[in-house]
Amino acid sequence: MQDVVGLLFKYIQLLQKAGVCEWIFNELAAVCETAFHYRDKIRPIDYVVDISSNMQLYPPKDWLVRSSLPSIFNPNTIQMMLDELTPDNVRIFWESKRFEGHTDLAEPWYGTAYSLEKISSTVTQQWMSSAPNEHLHLPAANVFIPTDLSLKDPKDKVMYPILLRTSPFSRLWYKPDTMFSIPKGYVKIYFNCPYAGKSPEAEVLTDIFTRLLMDYLNEYAYYAEIAGLNYAISLTDCGFEVSIVGYNHKLRILLDTIVDKIVKFEVRPDRFAITKETIIKEYQNYKFQQPYQQAMYYCSLVLQDHYWPWMEQLEVLPCIDADSLSKFVPMMLSKAFLECYIAGNIEQVEAESTIVQIEKAFFEGSHPICRPLFPSEHLTNRIVKLGRGNSYCYAAKGLNPSDENSALVHYIQVHQDESLANVKLQLIALIAKQPAFHQLRSVEQLGYITVLTNRNDSGIRGVQFIIQSTVKGPCHIDQRVEAFLSKFESELRQLSEEEFKKNVSALIDMKLEKHKNLREESRYYWKEITDGTFKFDRKESEVAALKQLTQQEVIDFFDEFIKVGAMKKKTLSIRVYGSSHSSEFEADKTSSDQLQFTHIDDIFDFRRSQPLYGSFKGGRCHTKLQNLYHVPRNR
Repeated sequence: MQDVVGLLFKYIQLLQKAGVCEWIFNELAAVCETAFHYRDKIRPIDYVVDISSNMQLYPPKDWLVRSSLPSIFNPNTIQMMLDELTPDNVRIFWESKRFEGHTDLAEPWYGTAYSLEKISSTVTQQWMSSAPNEHLHLPAANVFIPTDLSLKDPKDKVMYPILLRTSPFSRLWYKPDTMFSIPKGYVKIYFNCPYAGKSPEAEVLTDIFTRLLMDYLNEYAYYAEIAGLNYAISLTDCGFEVSIVGYNHKLRILLDTIVDKIVKFEVRPDRFAITKETIIKEYQNYKFQQPYQQAMYYCSLVLQDHYWPWMEQLEVLPCIDADSLSKFVPMMLSKAFLECYIAGNIEQVEAESTIVQIEKAFFEGSHPICRPLFPSEHLTNRIVKLGRGNSYCYAAKGLNPSDENSALVHYIQVHQDESLANVKLQLIALIAKQPAFHQLRSVEQLGYITVLTNRNDSGIRGVQFIIQSTVKGPCHIDQRVEAFLSKFESELRQLSEEEFKKNVSALIDMKLEKHKNLREESRYYWKEITDGTFKFDRKESEVAALKQLTQQEVIDFFDEFIKVGAMKKKTLSIRVYGSSHSSEFEADKTSSDQLQFTHIDDIFDFRRSQPLYGSFKGGRCHTKLQNLYHVPRNR
């Protein structure tokens, strides 16, 4: 704490000595003005909250602008503010476990213990003199501030992404901006690397690699974020992905820098140690997640064929060192296929040249970093296919013994992605959502967290109830979910034609809601790409199916897949027992009510013994290359 505060005041001193710099003001003015004029649309409710907050702080003429736009450069005002930044005017809040038992005050609302003490200027001077010598300096000019905000004119107003380019090394999907008319671009590059997820240890090493890349980029890419270019490098199920969104003018500079950092990656032992410690703490804190989160984790562990348990990852972490990562990264990158998506205010030729340059960086030269994948090496995302007419149950004690809450995830697996079946399932969930909340939470008061929602695992569709409770154990909650479904069956049959049409219209309206900004649109299409479904016109095809749907078809679908006792119904119950219901854990396994369940004792034995759905993902898409004059339809 002393070092941080000491460095802060040393930097303030540097600013005061440098005086007021007009070029810094001009940079800030350019950033603020661009951000204001090209701000992304947000949800109307968030916009209303934002504006109403401004109304408390600014005169009416500034309600929409607030302090977003700079005023005229006024060095005297800036100097006045700089002069106020002194140790005499500072208030420091310091929280630490070391203060436990050494405080003398408590705030009246939550009883939080605290102390107050004055800090003399002599003490702050000591902190400044003993602070690390970090060679503090003013920032350099920001090369990422966009100066070309012109809009490209796409030759054709395509509605969906097109497959623009494919090669043994990569596949490029492209979507020019036809909706938002802002000078922004969006780039996703997914490095599919077979070695990245082949074991718990490999996945942990890939995680450390992505975090170190972000760490190495911090100093340089901070300027990009200031200028409205946001980036991320994140772990995926079989590799990692690079994401950039923001003003397109300088986007390529940032992308080239990230690619260069990957190509020339080296492990810095000091940063490795810090990153490893952070990851260890994160894994250790998993046991403090809420029970419903633990139940959802177990559900994914049961269903997803290629999913490593965090306990095994935590177990291998202590054995991993900087040398392990140095040896692993070249091997991980030695085989790769790049799934790419470029959208927004970026021309077709520019998008293609960007991917060509990235291919050269990784796949060309006398000693290329990567080689392309063989057809047999393309990775899949396969989901366990539960048996028809079967009910499965996995039970576990809560990982945090001091947490009284228990939780249930009651999952009903229904079908593999198909438009008509999708809308039937979504409509049932929509109709049942409010009655489920009313019955299970308001009437029976089973738990504060009571949710009914759709579930989509790589194209495998179902519905799930998520309930967390201190008053009842998971077995009892499971029975009440079944009782609700029995009650809802009659409600669905008695639903009036008017109510049915009202729900259909509501679902259509939800599907036809336009994307608010480029990021939202791109994330929607990117999921189709990573899942391997490529149904870019999904909303339109599902709306068309909804308009033809009859109430009897929905009832028949419910009777076939969701109704209690249905021949084709497939149920998975995940039960997490909190401390208040720990005595029920063993008793529930042997109770007569549990004879209907196939109990899962070992998740991995169960997974290995079950058939799997076919994977949409894996291998090259059969979609033909498109130009801007042909729009790919639903495949």
